[in-house]
Amino acid sequence: MSINLTSTIGALTAQTIHSGKHQIVSDITTAEGGEDLGPSPHDLYDAALASCKALTLMWYANKKGIKISNIDTRIERDDSQERHGVYKLNARLVLSGDFSDEEFQQLSAVAEKCPVHKLMTSVTTEITTQVERAL
Repeated sequence: MSINLTSTIGALTAQTIHSGKHQIVSDITTAEGGEDLGPSPHDLYDAALASCKALTLMWYANKKGIKISNIDTRIERDDSQERHGVYKLNARLVLSGDFSDEEFQQLSAVAEKCPVHKLMTSVTTEITTQVERAL
């Protein structure tokens, strides 16, 4: 899997993210010198956690026959200590549907086990960066 970014035509800073057949524009806020044409990289990071939790719950519910009709997922960010190595995310999932208390408890446990949650909290990410001059 590879993600490709290209500068968004006519934009000051925005980047168009290409992932398979999908495209998303990411930008920085006007206060940061951008045009706020899309979610910031931090917003995308936070959204990855939110979508993974919701998708994991839906996958599990479908597999187990648990009737979830809607998941409202919200991420609250506290980045006030990010420069000191602490980035806090509070995930709140509100589930609607026809499920028992026992099924609700199962879903609550599964929400803690989404792959992105694990990735953000349990692994060391190694990044290499190559910057090349275009010919």
